[in-house]
Amino acid sequence: MAAAADLQPVMPAFAYAFEQKTGTKLTVSFGSSATLAQQIINGAPFDVFLGADFVFPEKVVAAGLATAAPLQYAKGTLVLFARKDSPLNPLHMEELTDPRVTKVAIADQFHAPFGRAGYAALDKLKILPQVTPRLVVAENVAQTAQFVVSGNAQLGLISLTLASSKAMADVGNYIRVPTVYPEILQYGVVMKNGPNRAGGEAFLEFIRSPEVQNKLTDFGLEPVK
Repeated sequence: MAAAADLQPVMPAFAYAFEQKTGTKLTVSFGSSATLAQQIINGAPFDVFLGADFVFPEKVVAAGLATAAPLQYAKGTLVLFARKDSPLNPLHMEELTDPRVTKVAIADQFHAPFGRAGYAALDKLKILPQVTPRLVVAENVAQTAQFVVSGNAQLGLISLTLASSKAMADVGNYIRVPTVYPEILQYGVVMKNGPNRAGGEAFLEFIRSPEVQNKLTDFGLEPVK
């Protein structure tokens, strides 16, 4: 399985539940949606691709590699994250333009949907010109989070899935970014020529089932409406 980086804290629980239910074991590779889509187009033998938006799964469809059109499985949320020991706490969006802030981590807007959402939010909040000189660009949203955890950035625009995970909650705080950015609707596709196409179809059906959808908020995702 190829899964967008925001799903790193989510997939272990879902993989375990799926294995218990079906006996099928999942092996998951994480990365930016753009990178994973390109790997699939280049022939990587994945059964399922869970992107962080519609665009990159649709590119796989356009390449003739998917069994059907992308199906939405969740909705993502953008947050502003800082370490607990940061003098910027308690967090407010105004901290992004605080003169004490010299580095703000964000995912690449051309590779990662959460990066695209971050740039859109900064633009809509009319602070993009002020914040741009401070931006430290990561390949994907998981690397964005690590920049903040490691101290290489004071703030980061990351996914709620990552920020609310136990590992991140132990070291940092977050606030939700106002929903001025386009909705982060996350879609998945099954590969036509994957080594276990039936298993891929079963997993995509599984994460879209009420059993999983009703638990998504526990992991920082919103269910499909």
